[in-house]
This record gives sequence, C-alpha cells and structure tokens, in this order.
Amino acid sequence: MAVLEVGINLGKKPLVEIRYYSSSDKVFDPKIRALFLTGIEHFIDEAFGDRINVISLSDFKFICYFKKVRVPSEDKNNTQLLLSFAIIEQDTNPRFVKKHLKKIISEFRNQYALSDILSKDSGYFQKFKPRINKILGDLRFKIDDRLRSLFRD
Repeated sequence: MAVLEVGINLGKKPLVEIRYYSSSDKVFDPKIRALFLTGIEHFIDEAFGDRINVISLSDFKFICYFKKVRVPSEDKNNTQLLLSFAIIEQDTNPRFVKKHLKKIISEFRNQYALSDILSKDSGYFQKFKPRINKILGDLRFKIDDRLRSLFRD
C-alpha cells in the first residue's frame, strides 16, 4: 500500500512531480502523462459530463483531483484544470489518497499566485515538494519500507 508517484499539472503542463519508486518509471513520461490525463478528462467531461476519479491499470491506479482555475482573458469562461494526481499500488485505498490530493491542491493554490501558476515553469515549483511529502506522510512508503524504518539502529 503506497503512493509510487505524485504530481501537479496545469492542463498539459507538468508543474511538480515526485517519484518515490522506480516501478512507476515505466508508466508515463511526465509530458505524455499530462497529455493523457488532460485528454481523458476532456473526453469524460464531453461524453459523460463527469470527472476522472480512478483509472485502474493492471499493476497501478491513477487517482486524480481537479480544480478549475480561471485564465485571465476576455472570455470569462476560459478555465484550465489544475490537477493533482497520484500513481498508487492496486491495494492502496483511492478515497484516502484523494483526500490527500485535495489538500495538496489547496495548499499549492494558497502558496502560489495564479499568475505564477499560469506563467512559471516547473523549476519554480520545486520548493513545494517537501510540503507534498509532509502531506502524504507514511503513505509514500511501501509497507516493507515502513517496517524497516521502525527497526533501524
């Protein structure tokens, strides 16, 4: 039971990415993953009027939490999706992880101005990684790693 990877995207643009285990390396390149999640979200919204919650693969699950942000323009309906996501092991509780993703997005929005989120590249947001680690706590460790940390000298 662990989060293998977590991140934040603005539409097709990856802002923050943390990989806890190399087993998630084969899942998606960050840019391809952002395109995939944005594309699937648009498809689900158009076809079903719904949102992504969990995408289940054979070994992993994607958990997503979206927040719409308004993009300054003349069109008042111009929005982009600010997405927090996690790639988790199959036996990890998606609802529990989603609560953490919601908190990650909330604190990210509180720490960064919308103008920075829209204009800055991913390097600007790297100092948010320790905050994500704190929010996730032990959830970012596999059970074996949790046990090992208890019995270290």
